[in-house]
Amino acid sequence: MFRKVLIANRGEIACRVIRSCRRLGIATVAVYSDADANAQHVLQADEAVYIGGSRPAESYLRGDVILAAAQQVGAEAIHPGYGFLSENADFADAVERAGLVFIGPNAASMRKMGSKAGAKNLMQEHTVPVVPGYTGEDQDAALLHREADRIGYPLMIKAAHGGGGKGMRIVRASSEFATNLESCQREAKNAFGRERVLLERYIETPRHIEIQIFGDSHGDVIHLNERECSAQRRYQKVIEESPSPFLTPELRAQMGSAAVAAGKAIDYCNAGTVEFIVGPRGDFYFMEINTRLQVEHPVTELVTGLDLVEWQLRIAAGERLPLLQQQITTRGHAIEVRLYAEDPEQGFLPGSGRITQLNLPKTDAHVRIDGGVIEGDTVSIFYDPMIAKLIVHDVDRPAALRRLARALEACDVLGPKSNIDFLEQLIRHPSVVDATIDTGYLDRHLDEVLATPTELPESAMIAVACAELLAEEAAAISAAHADADSFSPWGRADAWRLGHAGKRVVRFEWRGLRFVLFAHGSNGRYALDIGGRHVEVEHALHDGEWLNARMPGTALRVRVRRSGDDWLAFVAGRRYRLHPSSPFAFETAAAHGAEAVKSPMPGRIIAVKVALDAAVEANQELVIMEAMKMEITLRAPHAGRVVDLRATAGEFVEADVLLAKVEAA
Repeated sequence: MFRKVLIANRGEIACRVIRSCRRLGIATVAVYSDADANAQHVLQADEAVYIGGSRPAESYLRGDVILAAAQQVGAEAIHPGYGFLSENADFADAVERAGLVFIGPNAASMRKMGSKAGAKNLMQEHTVPVVPGYTGEDQDAALLHREADRIGYPLMIKAAHGGGGKGMRIVRASSEFATNLESCQREAKNAFGRERVLLERYIETPRHIEIQIFGDSHGDVIHLNERECSAQRRYQKVIEESPSPFLTPELRAQMGSAAVAAGKAIDYCNAGTVEFIVGPRGDFYFMEINTRLQVEHPVTELVTGLDLVEWQLRIAAGERLPLLQQQITTRGHAIEVRLYAEDPEQGFLPGSGRITQLNLPKTDAHVRIDGGVIEGDTVSIFYDPMIAKLIVHDVDRPAALRRLARALEACDVLGPKSNIDFLEQLIRHPSVVDATIDTGYLDRHLDEVLATPTELPESAMIAVACAELLAEEAAAISAAHADADSFSPWGRADAWRLGHAGKRVVRFEWRGLRFVLFAHGSNGRYALDIGGRHVEVEHALHDGEWLNARMPGTALRVRVRRSGDDWLAFVAGRRYRLHPSSPFAFETAAAHGAEAVKSPMPGRIIAVKVALDAAVEANQELVIMEAMKMEITLRAPHAGRVVDLRATAGEFVEADVLLAKVEAA
């Protein structure tokens, strides 16, 4: 086994590899950029080496610098994680030539499988069913357009080198092809360094099911069953689970055998994933092969009880596969979701900034957290905005979904906005609960999941009011009467005044609406006036997590907790954020008119599509930005003329910077 391993990656996956190495007694070396000088993977590793600037092209994509770092510290092997250089055959070759071990497949296998186009051709040669398409090296735009017309629409344009949903576009008409091709090639080049694309027929309402395979240097290849990743938004996986609720035992066996056959055909070694697109009738087609560990590998680990990173290390060290195919067993059901710094209500715009509060569920035999940031860390604009992966395991799928719902309720992020509320609604949606979701469902019906409540439940109002009143009383006693007689009337915070009954006012805001409640009483016994309705509450107690109280004819039990200055209340599977407000709060004026086009977040301008004084149509492309490893297109808010243009291709801009103004026609 290796004595020292360098991890050529960052964030969550680097921390994940460090954990397995530490358990096996292997020393670890982290690499880091300017933006990651104080990152968790740097703090957790035994050593760390600086490799360059914050942008990936200046650091994590510099194979020569990373290899030199490994030689400098005496590492025997390099683990590439996923993304960055993990599927770069040239880097794998360089590692081997330097006398080090690349923890992954050899470069020859990678070249056959790392290119989506090459892998598709290879599968055709070995009678694995593939989707009709074009995988040629000739990337002339006119030729690609002719091939697209030949294949027929709808079709998919895909980056030939890469993954993670980057460099992919669905085209539904010939007239849309050229624009989508240009955008796809540009995104592919920025993300993976290569702009080659392939074309393939787009299968409507498909499911995405992948098979985890492992091979060793002794010629053995096995599979560890499947993961279903059909819940996707814009080709980004949102929910991953194992086993697939769609597969029958017969179909599982067929797909497993096909995946193993593909691995054996190219002498595959180490961890890999064979991804299939599966039609509604169970017809499956080869989609791609990822020559690396997948982001969603924890669900396989939880159902098999295996450490896949340990398997990677042992196989890279020359050992045989730890188990034979017939020894692979699974138990229960595992589900993974990813917590991102993003704003679902603003088109899932990626977020950045310091995490001022981060609450995650306690880990145990049923709940696992894989993360790369902690409270106080900063989500950088230069990398993927993932905060953590939340993975749960239980005896079956319904139990796992219930456990996931409880785990998500324990999550809270302050600082950048997060997708927690979106995930809570998604896992309760009928398409997920009934396991009928296909890969395009969210893009077709996203409004169903993002639908926001228009009314605040009365139970949430009462619970938050009681929690606020109890907190005020506790704070008043603690601050002013810590050493006084606890039975003194002067130590009570009940708003009592000589000559009239005490009245307390609780004010808060929810989604721009203001609420005022009047309360009489103290110590958990309150008379509340809520919009003309009178409610008597007794025995109200708040333990910091749950508010329990009695009302005439019923009991109240609501999960309520602090979130910074706000209160979070959970009612009927939905979270409500209530912000206590001052009686003197005032409305703010609109920040700017509709004609202003501003940068939604920090990023780099990669294209300016209009000129000053140009006439534009509503929704026409004005500026294209690159931020958080994705393209953001800013469009004209209405038809008119560009009267101000301040964007310049190549420049870096901060958030909320004016880029253009469009005067209405």
